[in-house]
Parts: sequence; structure tokens; C-alpha cells
Amino acid sequence: MEEEQSVLRWGGLAGILGGIIFILVFVVVIAFVGADPAQPEGEVMRFPDIRAARTVEDSLYLMVLILWVAHFLALYRALRETSLAPAFFGSVIGIVGLGVLGAGALPHVASVAISELYHAPGATPEDRATLVLLWQATQGIFDALFGAGLLLVPIGFVALGVAMLRSPAFGKGFGGVSVVLGVAGVVAASVLLVDPLSPSAFVGVLSLIIFHLVLGWKIYSLSRAP
Repeated sequence: MEEEQSVLRWGGLAGILGGIIFILVFVVVIAFVGADPAQPEGEVMRFPDIRAARTVEDSLYLMVLILWVAHFLALYRALRETSLAPAFFGSVIGIVGLGVLGAGALPHVASVAISELYHAPGATPEDRATLVLLWQATQGIFDALFGAGLLLVPIGFVALGVAMLRSPAFGKGFGGVSVVLGVAGVVAASVLLVDPLSPSAFVGVLSLIIFHLVLGWKIYSLSRAP
């Protein structure tokens, strides 16, 4: 029992900490990165000035995803006794979604190489035009990974919410909130897949943060129960 409570305790804290760090990521972007330029070449041109901020942003984002894996595992442990199937499939889908997001969590690694070639003393206008196109193609790959992950993770929320509805420890309140957040995230991600320029990504990310903060606190509370 003590070991099981330890799993819930650390998993709950991981969910809460991940949500807090994700909010810190937004603070870093607003304070040190700012809005993206309207022209694609503007992003390449200013990258050396924001390289450090982008590195911090991406590193914190990857840390969030790792922490949330632990949270999903703790949710599965808390729900498997009463709702094995939805708890298992919800956790697996959620972790797979986090893995897809993790695959695109470090775009600055690719951006550094392109930026150095763009700002090289011997780069011609033709070389720079080609590098701008390469920059856009690379960012498109990372955007595709983000969209796919943002769709998968909320599907896991819905399955876990169904499991919570059958669990006396969570009840209809937390189960209903999880289902609503999951549906909101799926809708937001679906809109993003249809229109990549849509601001719906913010709704999807917000649903992720709220879910892990709320359920992280609930899991941590369960670990302290006698």
C-alpha cells in the first residue's frame, strides 16, 4: 500500500508540476520570443537573437511531456481496479500522444543549422531564398507532429474520464470534467488539422494544462488518504 501511494503521490506531483512549467513556457515566449514575423524570412533572420529563448522554451516543453507520462501512469494505477479497459486504453493513447508531441519538441535543433547557413558570410540571395523554403518545410513537419499529438492526447482524456465515472474515488465530477476537456481538445485539434492557421491550438493546449493540474491534484490527494 505504501508503494502504491508513492506512485500516486509522485504521479500527481508530476502532473501539477508539468502544468506549472507549461505556463512558464508561455511566459518565456511572451517575454523573450514575442510574436512571429509576418514574412517567413523574418523568422530566419531574427533566430540568432532569440536562439537562447527558443532553447529554454523547447527544453521546458520536453520536460513537461516527460512529467505528464508519469501522471498518465499514476492515473492508470488509480483507475485500473474499477475500470481496467478504459483506464488502460486511455493511458496508452495519452502516452502515445505525448510521444508524438515529444518527437517535435525540439525544433530549435533543426533551426540552428538552417540559421547558421542563412547568416553565413558567403550566402547568396539564392541560397537564402532556398534556406527560407527549407525552414518552412522543416517547421511544417514539426507542426504536423504537434497537430497529431494534440489530437491523440485528448482522446486519452475521454477514455480516462469514462473510467473515472465508474470509480468511487473520482465520481461523476472529475469524470465529467475529463470528458469535457477531452472533447474540447479533440474539437480544437480537429479544427487545427483542417485550418493550420486557426488559433484553436490554444484551446487544445489549455485543455491539456487544466486536465493535468486538476487531475494531478486529485491523484496527489488520493495518495494522502488513509
